[in-house]
Amino acid sequence: MSDEIIGLEQVTRSYGSPPTLALAGIDLTVSRGEFIAIVGPSGSGKSTMLNLIGTLDRPSSGTARIDGLDVQQMSDTELSALRAYRIGFVFQQFHLAEGFSAVDNVADGLVYAGVGRSERRRRARAALLRVGLGHRLDHKPNQMSGGERQRVAIARAVVGDPPLLLADEPTGNLDTSSGDSVVELLHELNLAGTTIVVITHDVELAERLPRRVAIRDGHLVSDSGIAA
Repeated sequence: MSDEIIGLEQVTRSYGSPPTLALAGIDLTVSRGEFIAIVGPSGSGKSTMLNLIGTLDRPSSGTARIDGLDVQQMSDTELSALRAYRIGFVFQQFHLAEGFSAVDNVADGLVYAGVGRSERRRRARAALLRVGLGHRLDHKPNQMSGGERQRVAIARAVVGDPPLLLADEPTGNLDTSSGDSVVELLHELNLAGTTIVVITHDVELAERLPRRVAIRDGHLVSDSGIAA
């Protein structure tokens, strides 16, 4: 098995007509087990990077490999399967179903993986215990704090044990204490073997992570993981 989990080679992405270039020849390699931040201001291309790494979008040119698979060569059905089994997503907005318990929200993360209902709920409970929410299994989102809701969202993202977790501004809607708790949890998940990529405009958050990749105007401008 290759050590590489993300491989971008001269990746570009443009939109519209006339085309607007969102990413301009990005080269990025991320090894299994890394914990990195992709940091940049609004409009820098971070969201486009997230969409490409998460296989929600395809490059206009260049090569994007995720977990050893060439995105350009895969059908939409194959990409859906890749996301279902190998990539977990955490967003700034928690995207939890308000009328459902924490267990049911997390169990939904396994629907597209074809797991039966009772097994989904068993794994959901285990994932919630993993993120420190064993006391909130039957609580609904409106009965939990922002930090707890983000932990539910993280449990949903990792319930299928994907090798890659993408977190888009995971502390953006949280107070400092709750944000610190979420970052600590991400560190714990990384130590357990999950590769984590955090997309953020928060320089202070980025500086707390082992590797920082800065992007501006669609160009990768620095990478602390590459020696000068």
